[in-house]
Amino acid sequence: MFLLLYALCYWIPTSTPFLGEIFGQWWHVNGIYLTLPAFIALASMFSGLLAMTVIDARTYTIPIQIPIAMIVVALIVSVVQPLIQLRFTPHQPWMMPMVDWTWAGAAIGGFSGVLLSTLLLRLGVFNYSFADYEEYIKDDAPLAEYPHARREMVRELLFLLPAMIGIVVGFMIGYENGFPSLLVQSICSCLLGYLVAGGLVWAVRIFGSLAFGKEAMGLGDVHLLAAVGAVVGWFDPILIFFIAPFSGLIWAGISAILAKMGKQRREIPYGPHLAIATVIVVLAMPVVQRGWKIMMPGVAMPRDGFVEKEKLQTFIGEDDLTYESIPYSMYISPPAVGNGIEKQDVFRTKGEVL
Repeated sequence: MFLLLYALCYWIPTSTPFLGEIFGQWWHVNGIYLTLPAFIALASMFSGLLAMTVIDARTYTIPIQIPIAMIVVALIVSVVQPLIQLRFTPHQPWMMPMVDWTWAGAAIGGFSGVLLSTLLLRLGVFNYSFADYEEYIKDDAPLAEYPHARREMVRELLFLLPAMIGIVVGFMIGYENGFPSLLVQSICSCLLGYLVAGGLVWAVRIFGSLAFGKEAMGLGDVHLLAAVGAVVGWFDPILIFFIAPFSGLIWAGISAILAKMGKQRREIPYGPHLAIATVIVVLAMPVVQRGWKIMMPGVAMPRDGFVEKEKLQTFIGEDDLTYESIPYSMYISPPAVGNGIEKQDVFRTKGEVL
């Protein structure tokens, strides 16, 4: 798996149809040494997804230590990667969508609220939801029919209240204040991905449980997609969220066919479907992008960072026949380049018009 990721990120040329388009120029131009932190985060995400898929399919549980480890790695990488001086490509300024101060403030406020709620939970001010769940499990069954799901959703809404307040307050404080440094953008993009991804699944869990009177989705699924969002940013989890149900429908169809053939029907939880959707979005991104253009014509897909508003400024080099690229001095705006530097060498393919 790691070898496949390495080949897709660095070895297969970007001119190769489909395979070379999966991760983009940012990875190829900078190479494994300059982007090693980001590659470690990517590898840890796929490792965690593999482990969570196998465990969840067998036991209907997701050990929280796995997504927490993914989130910790993503946070460390979001700090370390901007400190490395990189070459920036015109079409992919960064490995994930970046944020301005408006959404950076929302991310900081929301994550601060999550930390506050977690502290209050550990201190006993907030109560754990489904604390008595095991009392309803019979005969070592992996799942139980819990009769008080609506009551527990009230506890979870109370837990989320500081985060929701923090998002609103942070959004208002940072509203239209420009763009922070690359370091702040990188950290806040990671935090915003965590909040958006986890919030999507948690919203389905809460509203579904309130509507049907039973637990609609496990908290493990919330942590799974939140960890993915911390690694890939805020936009890809939205695609994952809407693609995952199709995986569930396909599995349901296969199970129904197997049942009619006399074979045992095997139900699996939703976590593996989220993992499959993540693999599709990350490793089949060219197909996803083409589908986006068909369904959303004229709407830019905010996947690889903001497009620079101030393009080419000064020509400083000449043709490099070795790499078939032309070095330019370019102002990256709105996102900062990093380390307080406003100008950075970028590369464009020969013959490309800026």
